[in-house]
Amino acid sequence: MTILEIEKILKKDGIGILPTDTIYGLVGSAFSKKAIEKIYKIKQREKNKPFIILISSLKDLKLFGIKLDKKRIAFLKKIFFAKTSIILECPNKKFSYLHKNKNSLAFRMPKDLWLKKLLSKTGPLVAPSANLTGMPPSETIKQAKKYFGNKIDFYFDKGKIKNRPSIILEIKRF
Repeated sequence: MTILEIEKILKKDGIGILPTDTIYGLVGSAFSKKAIEKIYKIKQREKNKPFIILISSLKDLKLFGIKLDKKRIAFLKKIFFAKTSIILECPNKKFSYLHKNKNSLAFRMPKDLWLKKLLSKTGPLVAPSANLTGMPPSETIKQAKKYFGNKIDFYFDKGKIKNRPSIILEIKRF
């Protein structure tokens, strides 16, 4: 499966399993309410628990109405490549389907070049771990298929991935 094929599926409200910079993720466009609802349903995730959003660059934060000063930008440039997700304020009601009225969202900018290229084509993607709620994250596509079967539009196999999920930091003040 190519980046172009994945991009087409994701831009049509599709969802899939692919390797992130940490573990296999269940991905969908952050701007597709339909994809977001599909993910909540098939993952059996609590409706009030937001997702981590993968971005290709700090510029993507502007798409969510998040404005950063120079001090925050410098900090984020240092920490984003440490497999860290950062919770930032996002009070925009337009994104309440993502932040579930918590007025904040978690973002991660992966270092993996293939994934960054994909994100630059698809735009920001939600990417919770590829598992049913309460179950261990998938380390292989075979395991992901046991969880989700044909409820997923695509599976992108990169072999066994055995990492920890990202660290999540909330930054309130600078």
